[in-house]
Amino acid sequence: MAEISCLSSDVTELILSYLPIPTLIRASAVCKYWHSLISSSTFSSPLSHKYPWFFLFGIHNTSSNFNQCFAFDPLSNLWFRLPSPTFPSQSSSFLGADGFFLVTAPFFTFSHILKRQWLSTSPLRFSRVNPLVGVDSPSSSSSSASSSPIPSFVVVGGVRLIGNLVDIEDRLAVEIYNPDSDSWLLCPPLPADFRSGNSSESLSSALFKRRFYVFGIYSCFIASFDLRTHAWSEVQTLRPPGVVFSFLISSTNHLVLAGICNGPLGPSFNLWKIEEATMEFSEIAIMPQDLLNGLFDGDEEDKFASLKCVGLGNLIYVFNEEYHKKYPACVCEIGSDDNGGPSGKCSWRRLPQLPSPVNKFHKVISFSSTVSPHNILRGEGEGEGDGVVNVQPMLN
Repeated sequence: MAEISCLSSDVTELILSYLPIPTLIRASAVCKYWHSLISSSTFSSPLSHKYPWFFLFGIHNTSSNFNQCFAFDPLSNLWFRLPSPTFPSQSSSFLGADGFFLVTAPFFTFSHILKRQWLSTSPLRFSRVNPLVGVDSPSSSSSSASSSPIPSFVVVGGVRLIGNLVDIEDRLAVEIYNPDSDSWLLCPPLPADFRSGNSSESLSSALFKRRFYVFGIYSCFIASFDLRTHAWSEVQTLRPPGVVFSFLISSTNHLVLAGICNGPLGPSFNLWKIEEATMEFSEIAIMPQDLLNGLFDGDEEDKFASLKCVGLGNLIYVFNEEYHKKYPACVCEIGSDDNGGPSGKCSWRRLPQLPSPVNKFHKVISFSSTVSPHNILRGEGEGEGDGVVNVQPMLN
């Protein structure tokens, strides 16, 4: 019988590519040959793209020593405690978007989730608090041939401070970052329908097929910004019957609306597939009632207000951002049919509890992101020793 050492490098790499990331990290320590394969920037891990991780970063207002950062791997069903990022001095308005921690005020700075290295861009025309931010990666942008590893950022809405007072009347222009010229392009602002709530506190967003969708969590207004033509679509209303509030999520092959719905049998958490061309919706899943009940205590009237939802690929993460329940969460995996659409076979499960101790946070940043073994072993596109967070021991 042939030994694994007799296999070609292509076959060995293919076998390794189907291992979960924690197992891959351990496998990288077997020998230098395996480490070189796994840590290579060309190494492809299909499971890591199919099963994006859930990141939860808690911020404590009075002391950064109490900040904590956690990451959940859906394949191993494990939480990992990551080093908390140290933000640049005098920073405010912390955000998370696919693969990045971001600061939008007073300057726009960003860091990969697995790095300690912060990079600054040229100043935004409008320094803003709590905007919506999209990450248009080089592979999906029209400038994919560019050698720049830095993505293009799309910044929408938010509020700005004038004399320490929040200006809620200014809708603020959309700004798109060009990494090649280190410049921001000013584009038309959010439509006037969003004037009463133009920050991430009341809006949800999704980047899908080169369009940046903005959705009112409570108003149910929806519009999209075309990244090619730099024009807004008309504002429509997307409100399935009984919806109280909901979040818009970019899935692998379609948009998903996820939220609390009041029905004949009481509150439920529903998922709907959205046809982006017509904004028509069709129900694809309902969270099992025992999972929904496990996210809350008691029967308070506003108990659902602390419910948040993020997602990527075919995974939808739902969690309670209140401290007293230790941030319980569950996840839904949306099954796909042969055409890439939702098959109706959705699998729900509860996430394990966060690893103790868990501090009390004043704000929670949550997002979903793919993670590659290359990020962990060598950093995003750079060599070792360039500010990469060493999370390898935590995954061993």
